Amino acid sequence: MAALLTAVRSDYSQVMAISSTDVIADESTLIQQAQRSNAQAFEALYRLHIDKVYGICLRMTGNVSEAEDCAQEAFIQAWNKLEKFRGDSAFSTWLHRIAVNSVLGRMRKSKREQDRIMAVTESAPVTVTTADTGDMRDLSEAVDRLPQGARHVFVLHAVYGYSHDETGDMLGIAAGTSKAQLHRAKRLLAQQLKQQGFEA
Repeated sequence: MAALLTAVRSDYSQVMAISSTDVIADESTLIQQAQRSNAQAFEALYRLHIDKVYGICLRMTGNVSEAEDCAQEAFIQAWNKLEKFRGDSAFSTWLHRIAVNSVLGRMRKSKREQDRIMAVTESAPVTVTTADTGDMRDLSEAVDRLPQGARHVFVLHAVYGYSHDETGDMLGIAAGTSKAQLHRAKRLLAQQLKQQGFEA
């Protein structure tokens, strides 16, 4: 399984050809075959969904390397849990939920590691230079600068179109909190873009 995932180039932009005998048009058939441990069927599902899964991970982490790791972890988990998929939701929704959990789990682990480091050593103050701030030239950069909670909600709701109920379910927050975070995200985006000379 790991070999299958690492075979795809790290930029996730290359789509390798699958011979016509391997292609099965119906996604539900692919899912059923993959649930019977058919690696070729799962590979086809992987190719259908990797771009959006990677996109969610990239927007949530704001880091290419982290996003690649989270996307790979999401597909490993999907392979391991595939027999539990019953079709109660779209396969893409189920897969995106796994990806979100992968990102959140990685962030929790990273925070625990940072807390342990802070407990044993004094950290030097962070100096912010003009070069660090850079110029925000587009919405993508502005989104990356949002606080974590607001960014996650904005990505899932505004970019990927999930409802507040679905977004809240994925992130483990109430739908009302999702709405509040979206409002916060929009307000902060407007402020950041205005500071860069964009008209509201």
